[in-house]
Amino acid sequence: MRVVSGIQPTGNLHLGNYLGAIRQWVALQDSMAAGDECLFFLADLHALTVAIDPKELAGNTVEMAAVLIASGIDPDRSILFNQARVTAHSELAWILNGTARVGWLNRMTQWKDKAGKNREGASVGLFAYPVLQAADVLLYNATHVPVGEDQKQHLELARDIATKFNGDFGVDLFTLPLPLVSKAAPRIMSLRDGSAKMSKSDPSDASRINLIDGDDVIVQKLKKAKSDADVLPETVDGLAERPEARNLVTIYAALADQSAESVLGEFAGKGFGAFKPALADIAVATLGPIRDRMTALLEDRAAIGAVLENGASRARALAAPTLRAAQAAVGLQI
Repeated sequence: MRVVSGIQPTGNLHLGNYLGAIRQWVALQDSMAAGDECLFFLADLHALTVAIDPKELAGNTVEMAAVLIASGIDPDRSILFNQARVTAHSELAWILNGTARVGWLNRMTQWKDKAGKNREGASVGLFAYPVLQAADVLLYNATHVPVGEDQKQHLELARDIATKFNGDFGVDLFTLPLPLVSKAAPRIMSLRDGSAKMSKSDPSDASRINLIDGDDVIVQKLKKAKSDADVLPETVDGLAERPEARNLVTIYAALADQSAESVLGEFAGKGFGAFKPALADIAVATLGPIRDRMTALLEDRAAIGAVLENGASRARALAAPTLRAAQAAVGLQI
């Protein structure tokens, strides 16, 4: 079993990023059997599909690596690297551009959503990045790829590209990766608006808990988080029309690794005056050590770069045979 997954390096990481993606990676790594492999990469090449600040991208890549390590990704047990250090990703993506069809890419839902009405003004990279995503996983003959609902279509595209390439060139080169559906990641909403997703782009810093926030800041943000005047119900159904209450219960359940039903079993009949301090305690207990380790790691950014280079070296060794075979299949190896 070889699992491959990537995440774009973004700045100002928050609780939603941690619970929605990062913690899922850690759980996946910790569940691997002997002989299985996890490759986790920072998708800095994918970040180039939209306008970027070069200095911010470089800094965000190092900071994201620090967050992953601080959260529990072990560079000795998993292969951790940033995409740009392994040039085979770009090289295989170009080869696969000859196999992918424009019609396939035109049907990508995320392309339609991200380009909106300005398709003519969107970058070619934004249109073609699903082919780079395919190269990301096919390069390592990944057997499984963690996917959420918004990425299932892209994994199907990777399988279609692999199938067509194998068939067109009469080779049995690319493994068809399977979706890996783990425990559903919770959808974390804004602390100020239970109908909006927690986001770094929200102008209100009070809407989110940043992974860099101090303990006192976390406590105050949760104390002031929007809720309602009713007590907590006995069942999840009772939260259906209470988005802010549902969000706070969801956060508690995720941090405590419990079900929402279990949380309500403990707090049913209690108001938020009792619930919020308990939520703050578990948030501080979970996020405080991550913040402290991340801060310590970032005091030596060169050391983080060395970790990424070591991971890239291991990734390059795994990628080289596949890239050479793909080059040979299309006649680039003489």
